[in-house]
Amino acid sequence: MPSNANRQFLDFEKPIRDLIDTIEKYKNDAEKTKVDMSEPIQKLEESILEKRKEITQSLSSWQRVQLSRHPDRPYTMKYIDKMTTNFVELFGDRNVKDDKAMVGGFASIDGETVMIIGQQKGINTKMRQMRNFGMANPEGYRKALRLMKLAEKFNKPVITLIDTPGAFPGLEAEERGQGEAIARNIYEMIRLKVPVICVIIGEGASGGALGIGVGDRVYMMENTWYTVISPESCSSILWRSWDKKEVAAEQLRLTAEKMLGYGLIDGIIPEPIGGTHWDYNEAAQILKEFLKPVLKELKQIPSEERVNQRIEKFGKMGFWEEVAG
Repeated sequence: MPSNANRQFLDFEKPIRDLIDTIEKYKNDAEKTKVDMSEPIQKLEESILEKRKEITQSLSSWQRVQLSRHPDRPYTMKYIDKMTTNFVELFGDRNVKDDKAMVGGFASIDGETVMIIGQQKGINTKMRQMRNFGMANPEGYRKALRLMKLAEKFNKPVITLIDTPGAFPGLEAEERGQGEAIARNIYEMIRLKVPVICVIIGEGASGGALGIGVGDRVYMMENTWYTVISPESCSSILWRSWDKKEVAAEQLRLTAEKMLGYGLIDGIIPEPIGGTHWDYNEAAQILKEFLKPVLKELKQIPSEERVNQRIEKFGKMGFWEEVAG
């Protein structure tokens, strides 16, 4: 987790940055003058906590989108590192190559072996290029499916961590069957005989998210979004400009609260005050403790019944009105 000096701040987090700057100034003054500044520093730290809470209580849809993309936000590998042990990463789709935007392997959560799979964004420019900004190619989705089938073979639950701006839209991805790979994953995931839990930990955009997003339970972390298109792309289609992205974010109803209200997800996982970027350890602990009882519950359901419930769950999604002709 970045130190206060290296933290990056969004526009609406500026009041927090000002408080942190003041604390740093007090610390420097205390070092130079040898005057005890611990009391005012402690009061400022309490103010930071209050300000973090205050800011996240009244976020707009667009601000939640911004938080989901926060450069300091933890990605899939960070959660794997913080909440699992004995992680054994598996590579390749046994067809084309290993897609670095999709990671996965067996891991242990408090003694329970699971297959954990997710999109991985890079933490710096070089890593972002290597990870293709979390946008998987067809081989990434085929790799994910291979790992799910492996988990099914050994009767181990599958956990997917979703964080992608979408599947890679390049010509070469389409030539290698991007649409078919995602469709195949959806088809196969609905029929997997082992428990499947999907968690949106950042961005959940389009087919890129759906390609690993079909499960017995689908959850969203508090400051994430899930929809068919990003607000910017929606704005550019409807208004021929990105300037209406805030309006698009509101109209897309993409926040966790809205998705839960529409019955498209099963629950919302809370985040540390102010967002997961403030405390990686707490974020991972919250997620782990949330997942453990869900895993226990799903394991008690017979596999055939679980698959039927999954099919019924996705079949009932959405609502419509029939008008007599």
